[in-house]
Amino acid sequence: MGSQLWLLPLGFLIGAFGTLIGAGGGFVLMPLLLLFYSDQRPEILTSISLAVTFFNALSGSAAYARMRRIDYRSGLMFAAATIPGAVFGALHTASVHRRVFDLIFGVVLLAVSVYLFWQPAFRRKRPRGWSGRFSLTRTVTTADGETFTYSFNAALGLGLSLAVGYFSSFLGIGGGIIHVPIMARLLDFPVHVATATSHFVLAIMTLVGTLVHVAMGNFRHSFTQVLLLAAGVLAGAQLGAVLSNHVRGRWIIRGLATALAFVGVRILAAAIGGGAG
Repeated sequence: MGSQLWLLPLGFLIGAFGTLIGAGGGFVLMPLLLLFYSDQRPEILTSISLAVTFFNALSGSAAYARMRRIDYRSGLMFAAATIPGAVFGALHTASVHRRVFDLIFGVVLLAVSVYLFWQPAFRRKRPRGWSGRFSLTRTVTTADGETFTYSFNAALGLGLSLAVGYFSSFLGIGGGIIHVPIMARLLDFPVHVATATSHFVLAIMTLVGTLVHVAMGNFRHSFTQVLLLAAGVLAGAQLGAVLSNHVRGRWIIRGLATALAFVGVRILAAAIGGGAG
């Protein structure tokens, strides 16, 4: 274990940043795992990332619960929709060759980096004022007395959550990086509620994906990595939740986007080079 203690501070940083932006941290951890463990099978790496993201989301959700920023009713509804996709995604990863997986992940990483760079911060836009058969209205009052009332299209939210469950579990990225923009931009959730509720959904979704990997026996050789990273993210997530009230993340996220683009190019180059060889 001693040679892998560097995973502990890495987990702390991932936990803090992932919770700060409500994304869980898997989209940062997974590309690093692909670079550091280049000879490992995709299902092993996605199992590590999903397990660590679960602990991150669990810790972050506890912090957000104290702030009363979670929309539990909507969160449970979205989480239920993610479960079938999360199960299928976890099962599907094992059938994909490592080089193919790297190619897919590299392209996704570049797409995420472009999105983050050009849309570095969520601005509260004018709500669409959803109405009709599938419209639901929620009111959330936070611990500091701020009240948010908003409406969203439940059918759209359920359909998108199903897709998020599959892709996030298949890629091992957790899904918050996809779900937060969906909730804030397409479903008109207030940003603070979207980040907190996304973390709550993420905790349930990644738990399901992790249990599938446990049943498949994918943790037999990765217990130490999961333990060290999880210990780090549990502490880091608490810091990230506190910082979310004070830090404006525009340039942080742009810096992250640049780093993700660099890692994405590295992963793609390695995959293409390995195929050529």
